[in-house]
Amino acid sequence: MSEKKPPSVKEIFRDGLLDRNPIFVQLLGMCSTLAISTSVLNGIGMGLSVTFVLILSNLFISVFRKAIPSKIRIASYIVIIAGFVTVVDMLLQAFIPSLASSLGLFIPLIVVNCLILARAESFASRHGPLPSLVDGLAMGLGYTVALVIISAIRELLGNGTLLGIRVLPDAYSPAVLVISPVGGFLILGALIALVEWIRRLQRKKKEG
Repeated sequence: MSEKKPPSVKEIFRDGLLDRNPIFVQLLGMCSTLAISTSVLNGIGMGLSVTFVLILSNLFISVFRKAIPSKIRIASYIVIIAGFVTVVDMLLQAFIPSLASSLGLFIPLIVVNCLILARAESFASRHGPLPSLVDGLAMGLGYTVALVIISAIRELLGNGTLLGIRVLPDAYSPAVLVISPVGGFLILGALIALVEWIRRLQRKKKEG
C-alpha cells in the first residue's frame, strides 16, 4: 500500500473537529451516538474511550503497516483494535464500574465502530506513526466534542441537569421527548444542519 505525504497538523485537527467531523459530517458511529448521549457523563466516557482506541490502534497499525499482508489487513486491524477495546473495557470495569455499567455493551462494540476501522484503512495504513497518532487524537476529539454537545443538550432539556447536577430551576418541566430515541434523531439532525451551514459560510468566505 503506497504511503502518501501526510497533511499538516493544522489540517488534521481541522478535519477531525470540523471539516470531516466523525459524527456531524461523516455520520459514523450513529448507533452508539444516539443510544448513550442521554447524559454528559456517558458522552465523555464514550468519547474518551473511542479516542484512546483510535490513538493506539492508529499508531500500531501505522508501525506494522508494511509487515501486514494486504489480503489479511482488515482482519489484522480488527484484532489490533479489539485488543485496545478490551483494555478500555477492563479499565472502566475496574476503576469506574458505574460508567461501565451505564455504557454497557457499547464499549465492546467499539471494535466494529466504522470510524476506527475507517481511519485505520484510509490514514494509518498510508502514513507514518506520528501523523497517524495525531489523526487518531484529532478524530477522537472531534467525536468526543460532538458527543458531549449532543449529550449536554439532551440532558439539559430532558432532565434539567448537566453531569447530574441540577442547572435549570425546579419549576422546569423536563422535555422527556429529548431523551427518547426520536428526540435524539431530532437533536442530531439539527446539529448536523448547523455544522453544514457553518461549513458553507466558511467556503463562501474563502471563495469570496
